[in-house]
Amino acid sequence: MNPDLSTCRAHFPALSKGAIYFDNPGGTQVPRQTIDRMLAYLIESNANHGGAFPTSRESDRIIAESRQAVAHFLNAGSPQEIIFGPNMTSLAFTLSRSLAGELTPQDEIIVTRLDHDANISPWTIIAQERGCKVHWLDFDVEDCTLRLDQFESLLNEHTKLVAVGYASNAVGTINPVRRITRQAHDAGALCFVDAVQYAPHGSIDVQDIDCDFLAVSAYKFFGPHIGVLYGKREHLERLKAYKVRPAPSEPPGRFETGTQNHEGIAGILGALEYLGALGEQPARDRGDRVQRFKHALRTIQIYELNLTRTLIETLSAVPGVKIWGITDEADLDHRVPTVSFTLNGHHPREIATELGKLGIYVWDGNYYALAVTERLGLEEHGGMVRVGLVHYNTLEEIAALGKALNDIAAVS
Repeated sequence: MNPDLSTCRAHFPALSKGAIYFDNPGGTQVPRQTIDRMLAYLIESNANHGGAFPTSRESDRIIAESRQAVAHFLNAGSPQEIIFGPNMTSLAFTLSRSLAGELTPQDEIIVTRLDHDANISPWTIIAQERGCKVHWLDFDVEDCTLRLDQFESLLNEHTKLVAVGYASNAVGTINPVRRITRQAHDAGALCFVDAVQYAPHGSIDVQDIDCDFLAVSAYKFFGPHIGVLYGKREHLERLKAYKVRPAPSEPPGRFETGTQNHEGIAGILGALEYLGALGEQPARDRGDRVQRFKHALRTIQIYELNLTRTLIETLSAVPGVKIWGITDEADLDHRVPTVSFTLNGHHPREIATELGKLGIYVWDGNYYALAVTERLGLEEHGGMVRVGLVHYNTLEEIAALGKALNDIAAVS
């Protein structure tokens, strides 16, 4: 079953401008529900936390409702396992400071060359500070999939943390995070999953994955610029929190010291209300919110698979284009619709600029996935051009991209 495309697009005011938004991996457009929730918060309940007056009480209620919605979105065991913060990067650095206190020079950390630097630098920095050894899990440059054959050899009794992305923000590869988490736990290590790029494309179930921590950013799944960190409660209660003295001593508040982005948290609720509505069943029994999210993301996956197939076929037909990552049709369910390419004789910034003039918005460069472009030997050449689709994109938009790229390729 595909989403009703015209109905979906009607929810997004920005789509009426006529631009083609293929810049989604850097941040999606937002539906009216997100905007309305943020506007209503600022008009009706704009107040700080913990007051005895109506607007403060209403603000706290909305934040609690949003936290519960996020817990359902990730299938967390409790809303107390959901921490709000500025973005995934900031939350990872906050967590790394807490984890650093448990590390010794004998300990080891594993990171991957397929990750965004926000899931690399926080861990390599604390390793350097604590004298720990860092192991790098490589990826196959032919299809940009992790070298899982190397992973087991990197794990040992000294491994304390494995950091891995759910999906690559550079080349779209979906990693087997459940398997990686299980192997990490078998070695006695914790597992941190960066699910930022995966969140708008597939259902996330932290209890099934069994990861210790998982981060997402709402602006990647139709919400405002705000981040979310899931952590198993046992870890959030154990780890040292760097906070001011009046801040709560229990999670999640002990990791949310200072005033939060309340209107942003309200906006997350709106984004999840939009996604939840996509997952409503026509039958009388619509199921609970967790099931609605699962159904919505499954519907999105099916539709996006066709988009991905068409995008790869379109790009492959452009003379001089090289797609980096999975292109085999039989393996397309192992990638999200984030597709990066290079074009012979044309710098990525040149291509992005020319497409931008035509109202087609794409990213160029390394997208903070520096380890990827370095490993592919592309960093000194300007990185890649990235086209990222979500469920409000269309086959017609992909056709317009193909025509524009063929025109660019024809100019030597």
